[in-house]
Amino acid sequence: MRCGVFETLLAEEHYLGYRSTVGENLKYLLCQEDGRPLAAWLFGAAAWRCEARDRWIGWSESERSRGLSRVTNNTRFLVPSWVKVPGLASWGWSRVSRRLVSDWKAKYGHGIEVVETFVDRSRFEGTCYAASNWAEVGLTRGRSRGDRYGTMKVPVKAVYLYPLHRAFRERLRS
Repeated sequence: MRCGVFETLLAEEHYLGYRSTVGENLKYLLCQEDGRPLAAWLFGAAAWRCEARDRWIGWSESERSRGLSRVTNNTRFLVPSWVKVPGLASWGWSRVSRRLVSDWKAKYGHGIEVVETFVDRSRFEGTCYAASNWAEVGLTRGRSRGDRYGTMKVPVKAVYLYPLHRAFRERLRS
């Protein structure tokens, strides 16, 4: 992967920007044959706590502690402003979702069961996630990963989840 292109693209085009990744993560960059980027996905650690996700999965506190490493967060998704291809987001996600489990296992030695993402509804409608069969399961409480003391004001976001296996709940609870 051309990491410089990936990082620059997110830094310049994504409303949240790009900071270097920490911990388990995967990057995907979809390009035209000539190398021009069409879309980018960044996956990383799941939110430590997310009431809507945890309720939807139905796991206990101890199950969540054991299973959280098998949930990944689609922390960034971007179709650059110059790309105007109808259906590209769902088409690209279908390709990424087919590779994500095996790529994650190859890189980190363990599988993943569910992908989560958070959509700021003041900016986006979440249409590409709905079109790709993600489940909208609730709303966040307006907190942030870096908000240890509950003082940051961040937008409430819609929580979307995408199971990668039919038996994801049973696998996450074991």
